[in-house]
Amino acid sequence: MKDKKQIYMQRIQRELGNCLTETHLPLPGKKQGKVRDTYQLKDNMVLITTDRQSAFDRVLASVPFKGQALNLTSAWWFEQTSHIIKNHVTSVPDPNVTVARLCRPFPIEFVVRGYITGSTDTALWTRYAKGERTYCGISFPDGLVKHQKLHEPVITPTTKEAHDRPIAPDEIISEGWMTQEDWLYCSAKALELFAFGQQKALEHGLILVDTKYEMGTDSLGNIVLIDEIHTPDSSRYWIAESYEERMQSGKAPEHIDKEFLRVWFVEHCDPYHDEVLPEAPADLISELSYRYIMLYEHITGNDFQFPDAHLSASQRIEANLHNMLQE
Repeated sequence: MKDKKQIYMQRIQRELGNCLTETHLPLPGKKQGKVRDTYQLKDNMVLITTDRQSAFDRVLASVPFKGQALNLTSAWWFEQTSHIIKNHVTSVPDPNVTVARLCRPFPIEFVVRGYITGSTDTALWTRYAKGERTYCGISFPDGLVKHQKLHEPVITPTTKEAHDRPIAPDEIISEGWMTQEDWLYCSAKALELFAFGQQKALEHGLILVDTKYEMGTDSLGNIVLIDEIHTPDSSRYWIAESYEERMQSGKAPEHIDKEFLRVWFVEHCDPYHDEVLPEAPADLISELSYRYIMLYEHITGNDFQFPDAHLSASQRIEANLHNMLQE
């Protein structure tokens, strides 16, 4: 009998050329982000999570079933954390779709880190390895090693501009990005969400290493959690069981996110500056798809439901949205 991974990988490999990379819904106000397409629906927003894979401020590839796994993972976390802070979700009418209240986003991403790691220009380890000891207003001691757990989680916020810019809390206030009251509330909620996320992840054998949160205000002025939460796109996860042994032997932690794809591009090109990037190998894309699915199953305890192969994702999405509007 075939094992689960073999069965999943066979389905993934059949769909490598059949990803949801763009949408054309008969709805107004279309905006295309790196991963999500958004539309307007009365007083709500329709977010379509596609299979586009983003890193280094650009789209790197398309990954089968990524959008479904990402959207459903986020939906689960939104529900689990609603006691900490309200969120913008009103319904999930399709595996790739979230309908959410229109909100005014804060122009700051709340990046929370529990470990010193990473490979991008804004990663804490990248800056630390270059000799920086103060980052986003936080002082770090000498002698830290890559992948080490920090004494306590820290927030290293970034601005939401064309290129994310690390920024210290006092600069957020002085430059007018947020009021002090809103910053204090959002940063406290970010740390509370991260603590809860780490606890839940550990219960399922995972370490929530770092993540980002986005928040905004709804029509009544309430601060709510928006965008996504604790997905493998917005977060880094490691396998808890092997972390200590691998650190002691000088090996990188076992990860279950997109970091290995980032590393591949860093090793094969300059992903920030090269105009044309090499095509990621099919086996890497298949493995990444499998990891998205496995992370969804690990965290939620649910089996991943592969969609009907005889119906395109676009057709299914339009049908499910039509059904929702009829209700």
